[in-house]
Amino acid sequence: MEQLENTISSMEVAEMVGRRHDQVLRDINKIKEHLADHKSVVSELFIDSNYEDSTGRKLPCYLLTKKGCELYGTRMTGAKGTQFAVAYIERFNEMENHIKEQQIRIPSSPQEALRLMFEYQEETGQRVEDVENRIVDLEENVVLSAGDYGYITRRINQRVAEVARGFGKLNNKQRGELHRDINGGVKKVTGVSTRTQLRQKHFQTVLDYITDWEPSTATKTIVRQMCLDLGDEDE
Repeated sequence: MEQLENTISSMEVAEMVGRRHDQVLRDINKIKEHLADHKSVVSELFIDSNYEDSTGRKLPCYLLTKKGCELYGTRMTGAKGTQFAVAYIERFNEMENHIKEQQIRIPSSPQEALRLMFEYQEETGQRVEDVENRIVDLEENVVLSAGDYGYITRRINQRVAEVARGFGKLNNKQRGELHRDINGGVKKVTGVSTRTQLRQKHFQTVLDYITDWEPSTATKTIVRQMCLDLGDEDE
């Protein structure tokens, strides 16, 4: 496959979005169907090409321009779309910078050409590592989805109910003390000031904490004292 300047292959796109290549081809073909009346536009987005597999067979693929990647990216939302946007923007910036460097730094000898080649490989490796780090950071700092947030809330309620049974019958005020204790622990182990600030990276830590949670000695004492006070009132 002859790679054109300022394009990336559909195989690279498949790696970036974590999908099989045939799925990416299907996505692109659907986009082309929707733009059937704008063939001149399509040719500026997706360029027909092919590549050889390990057996030497020629298989179809596409070369995507930057605009083609932008259009393909509209099919994805949330973290996946953000990750793809970061990846393809970095890839095109890398290619554009390389072209500029090649125009400025024309080697004057074979030795200089080799040196520039090794420098480029090192820089490319660093850029790839930087992109991976950014993607990991984006994934970990995504705000918890409503589903995950709701699940944490249900687990807290379940755990409080389990612990409450050990005290006997408790009123809302006593349960409130238990909730205050477990919520305070959640905020402490994650370093947030409110539960709404929880991020995806906190999810498993919070679940593990909830499973292991026991109220502090102070909270237990307060709840038991409330029980005694209620008993005195009944008398």
